Amino acid sequence: MMRPPYHPMTRRQFLGTGAVTACGVLTLGSRGLGHGPLAAELDVASTEHFWYRLQPRGPYIDTQRDNKAFGFTDDTVLLSEDNARTWPYSMPFADAHDITFSHIFGNGNVLFSTSAQLYLSTDNLRTCRPITVQDAEGRDYLPHTPKNPDNPGWYFHPLCGIHSWDVQGVEMLVWGNYCNVRGGAVPANICYSTDNGQTVKIAYAFGQNPHYRDDGSEGGGATGTLLGDPRNPVICRHIHCVSYNPAENAFYACTGDADKPEGHECHWLRGTYDPAADRWQWQVIVSSDSNSRYKSGGISFVDGMVYWIADANSVDGKGPFDRGVFRCAPADIPNPQAHTLLFNPEYECANMIIEDGVILAAHYATASPYQLGIIYSPDMGKTWAQYDLKEFGAYSPVRLNRKNSDGWFRMDLRKGWIDRGEVLFLKPK
Repeated sequence: MMRPPYHPMTRRQFLGTGAVTACGVLTLGSRGLGHGPLAAELDVASTEHFWYRLQPRGPYIDTQRDNKAFGFTDDTVLLSEDNARTWPYSMPFADAHDITFSHIFGNGNVLFSTSAQLYLSTDNLRTCRPITVQDAEGRDYLPHTPKNPDNPGWYFHPLCGIHSWDVQGVEMLVWGNYCNVRGGAVPANICYSTDNGQTVKIAYAFGQNPHYRDDGSEGGGATGTLLGDPRNPVICRHIHCVSYNPAENAFYACTGDADKPEGHECHWLRGTYDPAADRWQWQVIVSSDSNSRYKSGGISFVDGMVYWIADANSVDGKGPFDRGVFRCAPADIPNPQAHTLLFNPEYECANMIIEDGVILAAHYATASPYQLGIIYSPDMGKTWAQYDLKEFGAYSPVRLNRKNSDGWFRMDLRKGWIDRGEVLFLKPK
C-alpha cells in the first residue's frame, strides 16, 4: 500500500462505527449542521462580512456541489446529499487516505483520484471503477513507473477548487495538476472530460522539465527520469489554475513557478475546444519571470472581464513585488498597462473565487504575517477587508469550492501550503 502524501483526517477524528444507524446512515448527532442558517452548535464565529466554522466531526469533506458532499476517512469514501449532515452512501476503499482530487458531476457521478489513479462511481458509491486517461490521439496515457513506489506523483491534484463549467449545454471538467512538491515527480498536464467522467483525456501536456525528474524524492530533482512531452518546449513546475470564459468560449490556465536556464515556468495559456473533432488548440499568451503578476492563480471571469490574484516573488526575496488582485479584458492579459489593480494584499496569494458579487481570496501562512488570512470583497472589488482567523492556527486556504445549497463556501486549510489539515466553511452575510 502506498504511503499517504498527507494525512486526511482533521483534529475531530472520524466518529467510527458507533455513529452508524441501523439503516447504515452516518449521522453527526449534536455536531450536525442543523437546519438553521447559522448552525450555532458547530461553533460558528462571525466577522462583519461573513460567518465561518470548521467542518463537523466525521469524514474529511473533500468537495461539495449544491446539496452534495464527497468525503473520506482512511479507508472509506462517503457521499452526502444534505451538505454533510448525514452520509447515507459509503464504500470501503483501502487507499482513501491517498485521495488527492474529487469532483461531483451534475448528473451525480463522482470522479476521484489517488496519487496516480482515477476512479469513477456512477451509482452513489455502491461501486467504482478505475479510469484510464487517454492522450490526444486516444491512446492510453499510463502513469510512469516511479523510482520510489511511495512517491508515484500527484497526477490529478489541483490547487484551485472550481473545475467544471456548462460549455454550450455540456458540463466540461477541465483541471490541471499542482504537482512536484509532494508525493514524487510527475508530468504537468491539463485533463478534461466531456461525458461526466466516463472518459478522461489529456487536453495539454507540458514539456520535460529537467529540474523535476523522478529521482525518488517527494518533489523531484535534477537527476532521474525525465517526465512530460518531449515534443513540447514549454515547461512548468505545476499548474495553478484553469478557468473558463463563456463570453469567448475559451479556457485559460496559469502555471508556476520559477525562472530556469531553460526558460520561464510561469505561463498563461488560452485554449479552445472543438467538440465535433474532440480537439484542443492552445496558445501561450504570456511567459514571465516569477516576480510578476502572471505568477498567479484564482482566474475568474465575470461579465466578460478576467480577474486574478498574483503570487509574485523573487529568488532573493527583495521587492518591490508585482502583486495584487487585477482585472482586465481578456484580450489585454498580455498588456499590463491595461490592467486595473483592485486591491494589493501585499503578500503572495494565488487562491481566489468569485460568486454572487463576492470576491474571496486567501493568504499563504508561510508568506505573510497572517495565521489564517482571508481577503474579502462583498461588492466585486469596490471595497475590501482582510481578516486573520488565527484562532485556528497557521493555515493556508486552498481549493476554494463554490457555495453549497446552504450558502457556504468550502476550502482546504493546508499546513504550510500543501499538507492537508482542516476544512473551513465560510458564509457571506
